[in-house]
Amino acid sequence: MDKALSYALDMPQADVWYFPNAFNVAESKHYYELLYKEIAWRADQVRIFGKWIDQPRLTALYAANSNPYTYSGLTLDPNPYTPLLHEILKRVKELTGTDFSSCLLNLYRDGNDSNGWHADDEKELGTDPVIASVSFGQDRMFHFRHKKDKSLKQKLVLENGSILLMKGSTQHHWQHQLPKSKRQMTPRINLTFRNIL
Repeated sequence: MDKALSYALDMPQADVWYFPNAFNVAESKHYYELLYKEIAWRADQVRIFGKWIDQPRLTALYAANSNPYTYSGLTLDPNPYTPLLHEILKRVKELTGTDFSSCLLNLYRDGNDSNGWHADDEKELGTDPVIASVSFGQDRMFHFRHKKDKSLKQKLVLENGSILLMKGSTQHHWQHQLPKSKRQMTPRINLTFRNIL
């Protein structure tokens, strides 16, 4: 991991790194435009507190294998990795030192689209999952909170072309969210690379 291109967030019981310039402006624009057009985006419902609701974003699952992913009562079967996703994954692998079998993509269309408090701790992700979150498009605020000590919080802006890497015991002890915003916002595409067992 090139420390010159990344820094660790000050979070106890976590191992979180931020790469603010993983992709330059031209690369980010190129990938954003192609992903927006080429990905098979889905509008699904998820089960939250016993109720089925429209997910406040569009999603898609791609993978190098056929392993499905289930969260909030929703099961996604993957499409095969595309050449474009392989290209992006190559950079992610170079910077993080980790290969990933699967990619859950999110399209946040405007400030009303969001992702509520959760941890990526589904059993098919393994004991200490490694998640690499790539951002293209609109910068968005991202929040962390400790599961037990509610005074422990962290937030940062996920910038266009950045990677947020969560690993180690992070998912055991912390939740994260991408909140709604009342500001006028253009779309953001988020690729969350992970290994689904």
